[in-house]
Amino acid sequence: MYEAVHARPDGDATAARHAATAAQYGYEGVVVRTREALEPVGNAGGSGSGGGAVGDRSPEAAALRKEYGIDAVDAVEIDADDATSASGAVGNYRPERTVVCVVGGDDGLNRFAVEEPRVDVLVRPMDGSGDFNHVLAKAARDNGVHVEFDLGPLFRATGGKRVRALADLRKLREIATYYDAPHVVSANPRSHLQLRAPREVVAAAEAVGFDAEWVREGLRAWGEIAARNRERRSEAFIEPGVRRGRYEEDG
Repeated sequence: MYEAVHARPDGDATAARHAATAAQYGYEGVVVRTREALEPVGNAGGSGSGGGAVGDRSPEAAALRKEYGIDAVDAVEIDADDATSASGAVGNYRPERTVVCVVGGDDGLNRFAVEEPRVDVLVRPMDGSGDFNHVLAKAARDNGVHVEFDLGPLFRATGGKRVRALADLRKLREIATYYDAPHVVSANPRSHLQLRAPREVVAAAEAVGFDAEWVREGLRAWGEIAARNRERRSEAFIEPGVRRGRYEEDG
């Protein structure tokens, strides 16, 4: 299972500190959302693979894997003012980042993200004035855009804020599961101190009414997205199901 973290300068801990803590807690990998935290993989050299960090060309990500035995995925979280700005940023970052996320929070950004196949994850869609309905769920399903379930408020919010966040999560889950929209789950940690072990995330979510296996699926999905995108970046990849290679005819 994977967790998606905010590292410095966006968060309060380095990517290395996140990786060390996540490895201690039993995660297979961390998706580093902060674009300045890891050098991007770019387009040069290497070959992709669905098997984890094999396809990475980021020296920093490779160093973290060697040091802590955990996959470090270079990602970017695009927080734009409007869909036009978000579109430009997606175009800029898609070639060089393994995972591309777009922050939602209003109807325009939510719609843009789920209708754009170059986006991997719509994060925090219910923040601000944002809403999520059946039209967006269908678009997310059809375009393979994962919807994030941010469980951070479950661990860190109190009072009315926590109650409202949980109500939004339940509504989001009902719509996303009914229309089979893909999802990811995260505690959205900005510090290694906010990281929670997978079993803690599952137990806390289950305590407020979420299915345990559904939560596990959401934690695994981050790694599946990374593996898929690494494969697509490889020189052998042509299109889904078609790869370059050598084939010998039977004698």
